[in-house]
Amino acid sequence: MIPKRPFLVSVLLMVIFAMNAQTLTREDYVEKFAPIAIREMQRYGIPASITLAQGILESSNGNSYLARVANNHFGIKCHDWTGPSVHRDDDMRNECFRKYKEPVESFEDHSKFLTSRERYRFLFELKVTDYKGWARGLKKAGYATDPQYANRLIKIIEDNELFLYDRGVKVEFTEDEVISTRKTRKQEPVDNFVIKPFSSHQIYSNNKVNYVKVRPGDSFQSISQEFNLRDWELYKYNDLPEDAYLTSGQVVYIQPKRNRSKNYEFHVAKEDESMREISQRYGIRLRSLYKKNNMDKGTQPQPGQRIYLKHHKPSK
Repeated sequence: MIPKRPFLVSVLLMVIFAMNAQTLTREDYVEKFAPIAIREMQRYGIPASITLAQGILESSNGNSYLARVANNHFGIKCHDWTGPSVHRDDDMRNECFRKYKEPVESFEDHSKFLTSRERYRFLFELKVTDYKGWARGLKKAGYATDPQYANRLIKIIEDNELFLYDRGVKVEFTEDEVISTRKTRKQEPVDNFVIKPFSSHQIYSNNKVNYVKVRPGDSFQSISQEFNLRDWELYKYNDLPEDAYLTSGQVVYIQPKRNRSKNYEFHVAKEDESMREISQRYGIRLRSLYKKNNMDKGTQPQPGQRIYLKHHKPSK
């Protein structure tokens, strides 16, 4: 069957666009993405120099296939990803890589990738200015298979003086400029730059929902900032009023809870045990728990009562 002319025209236009696409220099890349790398450093404590060097290396200064087609600057593969994706030969044929709407999403996902995996936790005990320790630590943790990966990162950082961004660089930009990443403004070193390092909360999982345990000094605001959430999201995820307070050891979910339990059919209520406590124990939304058990919102279970977690309460 002969393809229709509009299809051929579309293909031709795509080829012409690809041939005429402007190639970024390394200087272009640093100027364009340094504000985002600095912002991620302030949020998570990952050195901006490391983020930029990894982006430069993994994306060939933003010119790689994955960077241009999928806005993926760090070669992050799909794993548990449920969003858009592209396939590309890598260590194996036709591997799945994450696809983003904007490059800034790739930088944000890179930060979340490092801060959500236990094997990288030791890196956040290093100083944010210790780019050599970070580079070697990434290699040690298995971020890349290249035996020269750490040395290549260090060379990129030193050749381009990216370490200056770790010491404190004030970058003036608007939020629109960060999101679009179309331009940056004048950059100048400052002495009073404040890093908000990743506070190394260990992430646990219950019913396939991630949570942390409250430590002394934690607040809703500090936990929200650590995991790039809004305060109201934590209240909602944990079925809490906005005047709630935190206590040491308390479980705080950093993702929405599930509508049902994966492993448990029911729970036998204990004396003075509330529906919210059961909800938190099994990682199930409170409203779903009420609905499954045909209970009015706000009522509490009786001691010995079966609270169904997976399916609705059986009809008599």
